[in-house]
Amino acid sequence: MKLGIYGGAFNPPHMGHIRAAAYGQKALGLSKVLLIPTNISPHKASPKNTASPTQRLKMLELAIKGQEGLQVSDMEIARGGSSYTYETVLSLKEEYPQGELTLFMGTDMFLSFLQWKNPEIILKNAEIGVFYRGDRDEKAQVARQAETLKARGARVQLIENPVTQVSSTVLRSLLVFASAGGYLPQGVEDYIRKEGLYGTGECYKELSLTELEAAVAAFVKPERMAHVLGCRDMALELAQKWGADPILAQRAALLHDVTKALDGDFQLTLCQGLGILLDDFSRAHPKTLHAFTGSVVAERVFGESKEVVAAIGSHTTGRPGMSTLEQIIYIADNMERTRTYPGVEKVRELAFRDLTAAVKLGLSNTIENLKTRAEGIHPQGLATLAWLNERKNEIC
Repeated sequence: MKLGIYGGAFNPPHMGHIRAAAYGQKALGLSKVLLIPTNISPHKASPKNTASPTQRLKMLELAIKGQEGLQVSDMEIARGGSSYTYETVLSLKEEYPQGELTLFMGTDMFLSFLQWKNPEIILKNAEIGVFYRGDRDEKAQVARQAETLKARGARVQLIENPVTQVSSTVLRSLLVFASAGGYLPQGVEDYIRKEGLYGTGECYKELSLTELEAAVAAFVKPERMAHVLGCRDMALELAQKWGADPILAQRAALLHDVTKALDGDFQLTLCQGLGILLDDFSRAHPKTLHAFTGSVVAERVFGESKEVVAAIGSHTTGRPGMSTLEQIIYIADNMERTRTYPGVEKVRELAFRDLTAAVKLGLSNTIENLKTRAEGIHPQGLATLAWLNERKNEIC
C-alpha cells in the first residue's frame, strides 16, 4: 500500500486542504491519503474562539464526504498531548509494515522541517511530498531545501499545487465577514455557524474601545497591530488638537485596517460576499480595496457611525470635501510613530500646525511614490489632490 499522510490543525478545514490532498493522491498514485488533525499543535498557539479537537475532527469528516481515497484519522487526538509527526509516522509504520508512506506538507513547514522534533525518524520512515506554489522564488527555496534533505538520505517529491490557496487565518476573517462560502466544503460553514466557532457567534457592535482593540487584533496580522495602535494614538492627539470627537477618531483608527490582512484576490472575494459592485480601477487593482471593504465591514459588522465609516473609506485616497475627522484618520495613518519614510517628520510637524496642508503633502508624497514605482493611481486620490489644491491652506 502507498499511503499519504496529511496532518495539520485543519482549523477550519477548507477546500485548499481537500483539493491538495486529492491532487497529491492522484499525482503520486497513492492508495489513499489519511487526513490527521492535530490534538495540540507544537508549532503555534490556537486562535481565539477556536474549535476543539473533536469539532475539528467532525468538520474534517464533513469536508471529505464523497471524496474517494481520502480518509480521516483521529490517531493524534486519541493519543492526546502535543502532536508530534514522528510519533504518527512510527505508529503508521507499525500498522502498515509493508506500506510506503508519503508525508505531505506545505512550503513553510518544509522549509522549517529540520527544526521539527526528531526529523531524522521521519526521513527514515517516510517520503516527503511538498506542495508548493509555482512562483519562481518559492520554487527555488523548495528546491534548495530538497537538495539539503536528500544529502541526508531523504526522499522528496515536489508537487506544484494548482489548487485553492487560502490560509485558515484568512478564512476565519472571511467567516466573520460573511464571505467564506466559496472556500468551505459543503456542510462545514453550517457546522461552524451552528457551533458559533471562530467568532461567528459573537456580536461586534457597541463595543467599548478596549473591546474593539481586542476584536481588531484577531483580524490583523500581529506585525500590523503596532501600526494600528500608533494610528489610534496619533488620531487621538490630532482630534484633541483640531476639535474632532476623540472617541470617533480612536474607533476609526482602530478599524481602518481591519481587512488589510486579506490579499488582493481575497479582497475581491470579500466584495462579492458583501454584494459590493466595483469600478474598473478597483477590479484591476484589488490591493487598493482594503479602505473600501474596511468601511463596509465597520458599518455592517461593527455597527459604526457614518462619520467613522466615511473616515475609514477615505483613509488611503482621501476624497473631495473631506471632513476634519476624515483628514485626521488619513494623516494619522500616513505619519503615525512607526512610519519611517523620508520626509515623515515634516508631515508630522505640519499636521499640528495646518491639518489640510499636511493631508495635501501626505497625498502628494503618496502619488509621487506610486508614479516612481509605475503603479496605478486611484482616480479618487487625484480628485482629492485637485480639491486640496483649490482649498490651498484653508482648514476644513
